[in-house]
Order: sequence, then C-alpha cells, then structure tokens
Amino acid sequence: MKPTTYLPVVAGLALCATGALAETPVLQVMTYDSFVTEWGPGPAVETAFEAECACDLQFVGAGDGAALLARLQLEGPRTDADVVLGLDTNLTAAARETGLFAPHGVDAELDLPIAWADADFLPFDWGYFAFVGNAGAKQATSLRNLAVSDLKIVIQDPRSSTPGLGLLMWVKAAHPDDAAEIWAALADNIVTVTPGWSEAYGMFLEGEADAVLSYTTSPAYHLIAEEDDSKVAWGFDEGHYMQVEVAGKLAGTDQPELADQFMAFMVSDGFQSIIPTTNWMYPAATPEAGLPDGFDTLLTPETSLLLSPEEAAATRDAALEEWRTALSQ
Repeated sequence: MKPTTYLPVVAGLALCATGALAETPVLQVMTYDSFVTEWGPGPAVETAFEAECACDLQFVGAGDGAALLARLQLEGPRTDADVVLGLDTNLTAAARETGLFAPHGVDAELDLPIAWADADFLPFDWGYFAFVGNAGAKQATSLRNLAVSDLKIVIQDPRSSTPGLGLLMWVKAAHPDDAAEIWAALADNIVTVTPGWSEAYGMFLEGEADAVLSYTTSPAYHLIAEEDDSKVAWGFDEGHYMQVEVAGKLAGTDQPELADQFMAFMVSDGFQSIIPTTNWMYPAATPEAGLPDGFDTLLTPETSLLLSPEEAAATRDAALEEWRTALSQ
C-alpha cells in the first residue's frame, strides 16, 4: 500500500521541481568554440555569473570568431541568442549594419591601448597578432622577410576566423600599396589554411609548420600552464596588428535585464580575472590582482597597427580578393 500512499506526494514534489526549473531564466550567449571548451573561459565565467544572476547561463559555440557574424546574419531577428561575444573591431561595422544590436549601456573604466567610445559593442579582452614559433629556431623579422624565406606557416581562413581576418588587415595596414605582392610571395610559405585558430595551433604543436598565426600572448600559456619556455612570438619590424574582442547585446533578446547584467559583469573583476589564464589575452579591465607572472616576459610590439571598424569594413572585400588570388595560383 505504500506506493499508493506516497505516489501523490512524490508526484506533487516532481511537479514543484519541474515548476522551479521552468522559472529559472535562461541567458544564451553565442560565442566562438574555444571560449566554451573545458580549458577556455566559458566554464569559469558560467559558474561566476550564475552565482550572481539566479539564472541559467548557456554558451553556444558557433565556430570561430568571424563565423559568429555569418551565423547572426543568417539567423537575423530569429536568433535565440541574447548576447554575442567574440566579434572584434574588424567586424563591428558589419555587425552594426545588421540592426540587430542594442546599446549596452555600460559605463566602465577600461584599460585598453586605445580610446573606446562604442555604444553598442563592449570590449572584454585584447591582444596583438603574431606568428608563434619555437625558441632557438629560425625566425622571420617582418612580413616581407617571412614572404621571401623558406619558413612554413599555418594560418586561418579570414572568412571564418578573426585571426585569419586580422592577418589580412595586418598586411593591408603595414603594406597598403603592396598587399597583393606580399600575399603572392607568402603563398608558398603557407602549409594550409584552417577554419579556426584551434586547428591551426594544433598543427603547429604537432610539428607540421615552423610557426602559426596566433598572438603575442600565446607563449604565456606554455610558460604558465606547462612551465615550458620553448615557444616565442616573432617580433616584426612593421609592427603588429591589434585585436580588440567585443560583445554586444541583441535588441531582440527576451531577457533584456539579464543581458544587461551580463554585459556589466563582463567588465567586472569576476570576469576579467578569468581572461588572462584561460583566453590567454590581455583583459579589457585590469584585474584587481594584476596580470599573472609570465605576462611581463611577453613581446611588446614597438608599433601597433589597427584600422578603424569603418576602414576595416571598407578594406575587407579587396583584401579577401588579394588573398584568394594569391592562394589560388
């Protein structure tokens, strides 16, 4: 008789639990795949934000950085995302043109090498693109020097990857009149072009190339996480192109207050302190504890290159055509 006696009670408890789960608001953040891996920032950010928001934070990976914009353009107002995290300034002009973003409304003290006054897109980290190779091995000293060398490199596709697009902007910013010539000379140095950063970096670590397109901060991972000082960023005479990664709130979100709370959290110490040793970039707001030991050993470019969002948007099509033409020969 006990099952009969307790069944209504158990059923009632189950209904209560289901109701409680149903009442938990969900915030969906679309981002790039490496952000949500177990070694990326995603898990720690999720734990920290959920401790404050009484919500369910769900990260949705959508390929590499540039693929985020393509997916958003495809989904349009039908997107389920509330926030998009992982675009950069080479993409923000095109993202703004979609009309899908709302002002973030966050007034935060940022620590960037450039002034920031964008009402729609808020930075969460930044860094410099660089080719990363092995210490003690032959290195290139400039884009031109690399192009005439026999060094083999792995790069990312600019149509799907923000580092890949960043390299296009780097070549264009450093050699605006000779970009096509640089790409033609670089073509035989390129072992392959991968869809995203993770695949390219993995190939380099497996010894399939002398260097990989990455960041000046990448050696910090090996130094801090692995106690390995065998990886170095090559310093280039022309300077290095800067990347500022941003997030934006979708105007069509059905969780506007949660989205606002996440955007503010993103530039707080709870988020920013996670970035250096998970995303291996410079935080957009310096954490209270400062940067980890090891970051002081990183290459600091003497010259910083960066096109404005509008310049990058105006340059992108021509730069892509130069890249495609060179690699198709």
